Amino acid sequence: MRHTLSVTVENEPGVLSRVVGLFSGRGFNIESLNVAPTLEEGVSQMTITTLGDEQIMEQIVKQLRKLVTVIKVVDMAEHKAVEREMIILKVNAEDAKRAEILRIVDIFRCKVVDVSPDELSIEVTGDHGKIEALINMLTRFGIKEVARTGTVAMKRALQV
Repeated sequence: MRHTLSVTVENEPGVLSRVVGLFSGRGFNIESLNVAPTLEEGVSQMTITTLGDEQIMEQIVKQLRKLVTVIKVVDMAEHKAVEREMIILKVNAEDAKRAEILRIVDIFRCKVVDVSPDELSIEVTGDHGKIEALINMLTRFGIKEVARTGTVAMKRALQV
């Protein structure tokens, strides 16, 4: 099962290395990783996407919490959360296929960010399922290049 971990850490040299080392040292894979500073001085937020069953995830979370520089660990699978990823795709778009590609872009609420005579660069933001569905739809046209941000996530506000 796919899990997204939100890890709040002290922003100091070596923190990323220690977190990644924890995963690799135990044979766990990181599917995506995002790190950025928070509004609080000296604190960063890591969003780590990984695969594993409940037992593996429990082990990962426990090990992360043991690291001195880790302030908080939240498995977003246990909460209602908003998860988003951004991707830019460069797609073959000869004249005959361009109109069909633009219809797909419209359906997925994407944005064309660059145009050339034989290709389009498309930007899309959405959850993992939307990103994968778009890739599947555009594969038949020939995807030349892909740049992905990886997942970012935040717990939803409490609903009354």
